[in-house]
Amino acid sequence: MAILQTKSSLARLCRYSALLLLTAVAAFAQTSTQPPPTPPQTSAAPSVPLNPGLPTVFIVGDSTARNQADLGWGDHFAHYFDTTRINVANRAHAGRSSRTFINEGSWDRVLAEMKPGDFVLLQMGHNDGGNLDGPKARGSLKGLGNETKDVTLPDGHTETVHTYGWYMRKYIADTRAKKATPILLSLTIRNIWKDGKIERDMGYDAELRQLAAEQHVAFVDMATVEADRLEAAGPEKTALLFPKDHTHTSAEGAELNAQSVAIALRKTHSPLAAYLRPQ
Repeated sequence: MAILQTKSSLARLCRYSALLLLTAVAAFAQTSTQPPPTPPQTSAAPSVPLNPGLPTVFIVGDSTARNQADLGWGDHFAHYFDTTRINVANRAHAGRSSRTFINEGSWDRVLAEMKPGDFVLLQMGHNDGGNLDGPKARGSLKGLGNETKDVTLPDGHTETVHTYGWYMRKYIADTRAKKATPILLSLTIRNIWKDGKIERDMGYDAELRQLAAEQHVAFVDMATVEADRLEAAGPEKTALLFPKDHTHTSAEGAELNAQSVAIALRKTHSPLAAYLRPQ
């Protein structure tokens, strides 16, 4: 009898401990304002099977558009489209600039997949302000001209570095050569505030608008859509969407960016908007 009573007491104690644990977890979930831990970011991405009978929209960008940890907006983009009518192929690559996305072969791989009738969303700039040489050489020359600079890289070979505009014009020309449609995107917003206003341009908007006008390419201003929504939310709530730094978002922030791109496509009456799901 004593043994049975002991077992019964232990069972009650276990149930009581479990109840206390669940109560504590629930209380933390209700009171904590801290963002969840950010998964490690990586440039790896799952392969996306494409239906050859459908047009494809390719996303070409950096880590703000693609991360294996689901932190890039391109990973949240497909559900805004009728994927029975169009493929959504996120080919962005973390850490790349307009220069290195080309030089490392990522752009050639996109071109190999591209066909007439496709679309390419081009969003480059976050990494173009980096070093021209050294162990992390990825920067491009400023401006839209044809200036060049030869740099010697750590492996000893010499590379001719071009301007941001030169690289962007190459994306546009290569896309058109494939009889596909290039679309320029403004850059995602960074969590930088001044006098109650969030930063809306990190220095590329004017160049992108000029490129769009000169090249007769659509410019889709997703940054203004995103900035308006973040300002409406305010600095404190916005901070929860940027748990790592001022550039990279959480998955929730990536979803907000993907939706901002879809909204901006509609606002500019892009032909790509015809493939979006009804609102």
